[in-house]
Amino acid sequence: MVEQIGIREAVDLQPAPGAVVFDMDGLMFNTEDIYFAVGTELLRRRGHVFTRELSDAMMGRPPQASFEIMIRWHNLSDDWQTLARESEDLFIEMIKGRIQPMPGLLDLLDALERAGIPKAIATSSSRRTLQAVLGTFELEPRFHFTLTAEDVERGKPDPEIYLKAAARFGLEPERVVVLEDSEAGCRAAAAAGTIAIAVPGPHSARHDFSSAYLIVSSLADPKLYQLLRLPGPVP
Repeated sequence: MVEQIGIREAVDLQPAPGAVVFDMDGLMFNTEDIYFAVGTELLRRRGHVFTRELSDAMMGRPPQASFEIMIRWHNLSDDWQTLARESEDLFIEMIKGRIQPMPGLLDLLDALERAGIPKAIATSSSRRTLQAVLGTFELEPRFHFTLTAEDVERGKPDPEIYLKAAARFGLEPERVVVLEDSEAGCRAAAAAGTIAIAVPGPHSARHDFSSAYLIVSSLADPKLYQLLRLPGPVP
């Protein structure tokens, strides 16, 4: 549980962070709520129940790894590509009127832009999903670049996506702060040598975040602003 994990008291870094990389699902938006509804419908059609335990096992992983877990869990006859396509269609249909930014997201983006700190997104979702989500709020132009499942050979918890992000910024990994809400994502960020910050959400509160440099309560947490050397969030 999150409350059992020690949190660093001193969060000052030397040198200052050079860039910030955001995970997307569950970190920037309440998509994990929607994905749970998608998983529920996907398995309902096949006579099975989507449980919190299965959701935890799949969370933060790229489509192939995620749906192969679902297939093994329920001994499904579908291949992962079929499940991924059906899930993506359901997700894009379900986000309408339901998707919302997570608390503190928009203020944090504003603060990073005022400070001139570049930012990117590195997600295990597909590019089609990313564009559907970001397009709802016209946010994609605010990021220097985005990386998706199609941009890597090995998904989280492998560090590839975060190593690529650091290289795209032209920075050593230790200069890059990564914001993640899942165990798999934090493990990927830590393995890449970046500064892994865990922001657990309701769907990931039971994850093991022992690999994280720091655990914060939300994107509005003053400790996060301190680490990024930003003026404190507006109350």
